[in-house]
Amino acid sequence: MSDIELLKKSLPPFEIFDLIPQYAAAGAINPEKMDLLKWAGVYPQRPQEDGYLMMRVKVPTAELSSAALRVVAGIAEDYGRGLLDVTDRQAFQFHWLRIENIPAILERLETVGLHTRGACGDTVRAVIASPLAGLDARERLDVRPLAAAMEGSLSGNKDFEDLPRKFKISITATPELEGIHLINDIGFLAHEVGGEVGFDVWVGGGLGAVAHLAKRLGVFIRPEQVVEVGRAIAGAYRDHGYRLNRKKARLKYLIKDLGVEKFREIVETQYLGYALQDGPAAPVARFGGSDVLGINPQRDGLNYVVLSTTVGRINPEKARALADLADKYGKGVVRTTAFQNMMIPHVKTGDLDALTHELRALDLAPKATLRGTTIACTGTQFCRLALTETKARVAGLIDELEVKHSDLDVPFVINLTGCSNACTRYQVADLGFMGAQRASKEGEEGAFDEVYNVHLAGSIGQAERVGAKLRGVVPADRLTEYTDKVLSDFKANKAAAESFVEYADRVGQANFLPDHVLATEPELVLA
Repeated sequence: MSDIELLKKSLPPFEIFDLIPQYAAAGAINPEKMDLLKWAGVYPQRPQEDGYLMMRVKVPTAELSSAALRVVAGIAEDYGRGLLDVTDRQAFQFHWLRIENIPAILERLETVGLHTRGACGDTVRAVIASPLAGLDARERLDVRPLAAAMEGSLSGNKDFEDLPRKFKISITATPELEGIHLINDIGFLAHEVGGEVGFDVWVGGGLGAVAHLAKRLGVFIRPEQVVEVGRAIAGAYRDHGYRLNRKKARLKYLIKDLGVEKFREIVETQYLGYALQDGPAAPVARFGGSDVLGINPQRDGLNYVVLSTTVGRINPEKARALADLADKYGKGVVRTTAFQNMMIPHVKTGDLDALTHELRALDLAPKATLRGTTIACTGTQFCRLALTETKARVAGLIDELEVKHSDLDVPFVINLTGCSNACTRYQVADLGFMGAQRASKEGEEGAFDEVYNVHLAGSIGQAERVGAKLRGVVPADRLTEYTDKVLSDFKANKAAAESFVEYADRVGQANFLPDHVLATEPELVLA
């Protein structure tokens, strides 16, 4: 067994919560138990020797009250140097914390119904719930009660505290708008078959260094079966998943080796005790991989407004201002999305102009542009695994290119991550950038330059595929230039309503090779 497997056997992981007060009082963490802090949502941040920590906070059903958002803002301000991130699993992330602060932070979160239990570690992570739940007229049913039941039944449950690796679940009732199911261990998609609303189930999705998109289990289940089926699949993974090699311990490898039919048989016979009903696939998204951005009508005549945060980074002042706006123009709630954005629902049509004006003053206007369809991971600023800087670099790219390409008539998704771990899904974007390093051309021994590999035209919607890794790399200092040239070429030569996936297939990968796009000849015109 690996060291982490032995550690999990020596102490049930969720018992780390009992040790946190001791560590806080001593001002030091037992280094042998450090990895178990992940089950409390806590990681060392870079540089680890300085003793600072980062923490993830779950947002059950992706909705929180304005009061809860003010508490989150206060924690960031009091303990985290005013830094607050919205993650691509609808969570919040703090930085610059000390172990002495953790008990007080957990107490504050508990007062507003938020927690960190299972936010990280080899357990059931945050359950992704559609941010459109209960709002959009196109949804089949409101999935929030099911997401809450799933969270309550699996997340933080000792029956699932020792899984082979992390385990991710998503649930949506607008499959033609959202494609996130393809990259989760379980994805539940509500659709209608013969007048009955039920769920299509997908299993074994996961990215990382070796990406696998989820496969259909081939079933149609009733809403009341969702939690039971989720528990059965998680149990099958717990008992049959691989534990000797952590690089091959995710559910995707078990599905690959067994086949989805055999895995379904195990779930049915060993965990459910009955056969699931066969069923057809749910519809797929025309454009997958981005939020339903901007201002959108609700089924009740009100509106939901999706705010583009700029790679998920906000600050306490903006968070409190959003809470105030949710009280003033909505019903005192906000939502987080799986694309590092936020939403204010329940806005009257007559208030939209005033709300937009106030959001614009916060640089959080509801723009359906690159600002809302671009995500980036934590990068070398805090992450011990990252090879490149991410958030500031991508924010600069957006600032430069957003206005220039605001006339793009279809969504364009840019996902950038600082290493191969795919925390921000670089394999399933129109342009996916993976951070790497190469020996510096300046010749200084041991010096490295930051570069990005390009993964082209992946999709968790329309095409349902992993992007093609292109030959060559983009130097970090030419990332904006490369992206600008690709976007300019796409706009100039695309057909009406043609997606980038369709365009890339039509013109071929060679058109986007870094050496080709970044050629220095001034007369260069991309094909």
